[in-house]
Amino acid sequence: MPRRLSLIPILLAALAFALLPLEGRPAEPDDGTVILVAKRGLRDQIYGSTILFAKPVGSDRHVGFILNKPSQMTLGKLFPEHPASRKVSDPVFLGGPFGREVIFALVNRKESPGGRSVQITPDTFLAFDSPIVDRIIEKEPQQARFFSGMVVWQAGELRAEIKRGLWYVLDAKTDLLLKKQTDGLWEELVGRSERKANTI
Repeated sequence: MPRRLSLIPILLAALAFALLPLEGRPAEPDDGTVILVAKRGLRDQIYGSTILFAKPVGSDRHVGFILNKPSQMTLGKLFPEHPASRKVSDPVFLGGPFGREVIFALVNRKESPGGRSVQITPDTFLAFDSPIVDRIIEKEPQQARFFSGMVVWQAGELRAEIKRGLWYVLDAKTDLLLKKQTDGLWEELVGRSERKANTI
């Protein structure tokens, strides 16, 4: 089994808190997973020219992952002692600045892969428990994307960013969530969003 990079119980507890709604405080019923496309005016070293998906987790908080920042690392480079990881040639994507010591798996399947996995769309799940991520690496890596780190919005932060005009908001589609070739994708989506906004 590959060993997570400096995976510590405190970090796992923080991620579980971020990913799962607080007891008695379900996610807002009118909200669902969305795609965020950074507008041209968003000048930020991390988030400029990015595409993310964001999911509500209750109390107006959200978590998300950057979709178009492939890193120079592969699972094989991160876990050279793990034969299954060495067989995955796709890059690990930078999901965000929080919890970069953790590898997350977004997998295309209609049923949960197990553990504390979170449903993102009707046919995608996000896994962050180490044994579940390991199993995805070993059994179904071609149906998955792997991320290092995530984005966390505290209560009201994402709503405020959207009101400030930082993001275009699109419906979450599985083919976009799992698209592995992302060169030029931001330019395509921001151009499409601008044209749509100009016709409204």
